[in-house]
Amino acid sequence: MNQKEIFQLLESIPLEKNQFVVGEMASIVCHGLKRTCDELVVYSLKPISIPDLSVMVVDTLPASEELKNYLFLSLESCLERLKLANNNNDKAIIKKISLFLESQDTYQYERKLREKGIHLIGGVDEVGRGPLVGPVVAACCILPEEFHLEGLTDSKKLSEKKREYFFEEIKKQAISYGIGIVDEKRIDEINIYEATKEAMIEAIHNCKIQPEHVLTDAMKLNLEIPVTPIIKGDLKSITISAASVLAKVTRDRMLYELDKKYPMYDFKSNVGYPTKKHVDAIEEYGILPEHRKSYGPVKDYLERHRA
Repeated sequence: MNQKEIFQLLESIPLEKNQFVVGEMASIVCHGLKRTCDELVVYSLKPISIPDLSVMVVDTLPASEELKNYLFLSLESCLERLKLANNNNDKAIIKKISLFLESQDTYQYERKLREKGIHLIGGVDEVGRGPLVGPVVAACCILPEEFHLEGLTDSKKLSEKKREYFFEEIKKQAISYGIGIVDEKRIDEINIYEATKEAMIEAIHNCKIQPEHVLTDAMKLNLEIPVTPIIKGDLKSITISAASVLAKVTRDRMLYELDKKYPMYDFKSNVGYPTKKHVDAIEEYGILPEHRKSYGPVKDYLERHRA
């Protein structure tokens, strides 16, 4: 069978929605991972769309002589086989599948700590490393064990309406939370990385109830309590996701207020990030006291206008 015939046959397999196929033959691997989707994209030499499929599990082999060389695997099994093959070309898809699977269980880190008798778990995240203006804001959030908020994830992946709703719900349900704010002057003085750490530590100290253990989004902190940095933590840990929402909404509201004062910079839309409109406004109106003077476009403007 040629590739076209193989994929036609795969498309004819009667699978329910929310199932997928992974073929071992012809180097077909699973791509296009999404939490919910209407199609799954599989690749050999060219991408092929299989309608009405998304990422779940198929464990049974269809009764088809033509497909006898195919393995129908769960996503976890697919990941293990890719790891065992140890093929450099598979590194990207291994990373993608791993992140997808970890993001399906966003209570895993908290659950493991609670099994050890640790119950006051502080998730910490920050917002505002990249903007040209305003502070970096961090939040620490301690959630109860029974906490549940459907759809909560990294704040960057949520609509503003969802973030605002989650912001209020998290504050209502949290055991404790704190906000840390480090302004643009301090950022210029010590650099954004160190300022981010300061904001995070301040957020932790501002919790009325202090955590016994802290989970961060990949940031190492020097604290007297244990800290676990998690790469992509805002997707993998529900507590870090909650902190990211608190930090994002807090900072956005600060920039909306700044927009009322300086509407020409369009802070209500760009929240301080270097969009074209923001950079053009710097050229036309100059820099503000709230701008970070160590950041590229602002620094360049200052150097050009010093003469």
